[in-house]
Amino acid sequence: MKKRIHDIDLFRKYPHEVQAELFQNLISTAKDTEWGKKYGYGDSLSVREFQERVPICDYEGLYPYLERVMMGEQNLLWPSKIEWFAKSSGTTNARSKFIPVSPESLEDCHYKGGKDMLSIYVNLYPETKLFSGKGLSIGGSHRKSELNSKMSYGDVSAVIMQNLPIWAEAIRTPPLKVALMDNWEEKIEKMVEITVEENVTSLSGVPTWTYLLLKRILEVTGKDNILEVWPNLELFTHGAVAFGPYRQLFRDILSSDKMNYLEVYNASEGFFGIQDQLGTEDEMLLMLDYGVYYEFIPMDQFEEENPKTLTLDEVELDKNYALVISTNAGLWRYKIGDTVRFTSLSPYRIKISGRTKHFINAFGEEVIVENAEEAITKACQATGAVISNFTAAPMYMESGKRGGHEWLIEFEKEPNNLARFTQVLDETLREVNSDYDAKRQNDIALQEPIVHAAPKGTFMNWLRDKGKLGGQNKIPRLSNSREYLEEIMQVSGL
Repeated sequence: MKKRIHDIDLFRKYPHEVQAELFQNLISTAKDTEWGKKYGYGDSLSVREFQERVPICDYEGLYPYLERVMMGEQNLLWPSKIEWFAKSSGTTNARSKFIPVSPESLEDCHYKGGKDMLSIYVNLYPETKLFSGKGLSIGGSHRKSELNSKMSYGDVSAVIMQNLPIWAEAIRTPPLKVALMDNWEEKIEKMVEITVEENVTSLSGVPTWTYLLLKRILEVTGKDNILEVWPNLELFTHGAVAFGPYRQLFRDILSSDKMNYLEVYNASEGFFGIQDQLGTEDEMLLMLDYGVYYEFIPMDQFEEENPKTLTLDEVELDKNYALVISTNAGLWRYKIGDTVRFTSLSPYRIKISGRTKHFINAFGEEVIVENAEEAITKACQATGAVISNFTAAPMYMESGKRGGHEWLIEFEKEPNNLARFTQVLDETLREVNSDYDAKRQNDIALQEPIVHAAPKGTFMNWLRDKGKLGGQNKIPRLSNSREYLEEIMQVSGL
């Protein structure tokens, strides 16, 4: 672990050299693939030549190749044998994405990220007793492909767990056969039964699903605090959704000064970031030696047919960029759908600011997920509320009516005053987003938002109806259409 910290320090100091060497390795390795031959990777491309020759791709652009790989063809995008795919359901899209997982991406990206998370944590907390007990991780499930029995797919957490070395089973809980069950409600009961008997020292998972497990454990054991069940618990590693709105939720059931929280940026496409400092909520070190070459599209260029992309040495602080990656699994100039904002350029640290398809811009207000989560967090703090889930969408202008935003929020603990909650939500959005503020001036285009308190269980019931319980499935926070909001409101009975 000490040796790895030294390696991390090297790419902190020499980020551009590390990325340049990694780029050449990717190009060289893939030069004899079908894709590499098509775009002349054997010509020892420079980054600029690469950007000129290779188009920026989304999932649909790469799908013809990915479908062929799923059918069993090899050496199309990457030379190593592909036998696993990470199924990315993102925010419950009707169409799932199947992301190739190569042996290199598994070992040098996903596993390396997990090891580095531990290395960074031990470096921050050298007196840790983390290894005196077991780590509890909430995974998804996997299965054989319907297209080809030699291919398997599942949530990226399930793909990682299934391929872990056998010794790793000794330091984690629950057993693999339980962790990878696909019936969420049955799995959570089995997990409770098994894990309450273990000495759990760390947790990892998506905050929403982890909280549901912990809450069920308290119900079964009759305890008030999870540390009464696991007195040596000291770390929760979380990702997939912003933790800010859930922080109080976890503090209520993990009430202890010794409890630590570490954010990671681990997606189906790769492991990208780890929180490497204390007291920097949601801010992560961009990991530069994981077989991922990074480019960034300024958001004012995003809708262009051929947007300009920036390399790491060209980015600026506090601007939103769409993330573009080229990886050791054969994703080339691939838009993963996330937007990031740099909080530091030496070393390079980022915050996830949202999704390229999840925002509200019905009236030119350009509200992104980061704005929404900051506003929700402050409204909760001001009114003593604790949320479990939320979504929002525009209310379009009708005859004689102004437009606005409509929010559906499921509270774990209701605000002491819903009108005050709505006011703080609105005021915070105006503070953090000048476009929203301009549209709210004198209610010129946007009226004050409308907030509905959803009955408990609403979002879970909607996910259940969609067949999306558990794993890494997430609620769409913001949408420019009313589709999600109206579906969920119908489930809530509002």
